[in-house]
Amino acid sequence: MKLNKTLQQLTKAEEEVMQAIWKIEKGLVRDIMNELGTPDIPHSTISSVVRILEKKGFVNHKAYGKTFEYFPIVTKEDYATHGVQNLMEKYFGGSPKQLVSFLVKNKDINLKELNDIMKIIDDHKKK
Repeated sequence: MKLNKTLQQLTKAEEEVMQAIWKIEKGLVRDIMNELGTPDIPHSTISSVVRILEKKGFVNHKAYGKTFEYFPIVTKEDYATHGVQNLMEKYFGGSPKQLVSFLVKNKDINLKELNDIMKIIDDHKKK
């Protein structure tokens, strides 16, 4: 799948809030706060981050009077795909082979995981 190149990178705080939104699928700011499990962060802070996510095109809302229900419009899978593509382009010349080679050489991937990857590749070829 080819993704929109304008998809922006999220800050750590934005990504944390986005993870909560992806998990709950839709909800009010208080629902997002409950999912985050951080009662010490003010409602206004989470609300500000959600509005930034909306401006960046990651979430949208449905209004019920003065209450807004937020929901993702960028899937977690699409964001992850975009992130991995950017990582490969920046550090590995766009080569998945170089990325996997790097992981193997740095012992960030073990033989069982490598074997599992090979099975996924074989299964994909058969389709």
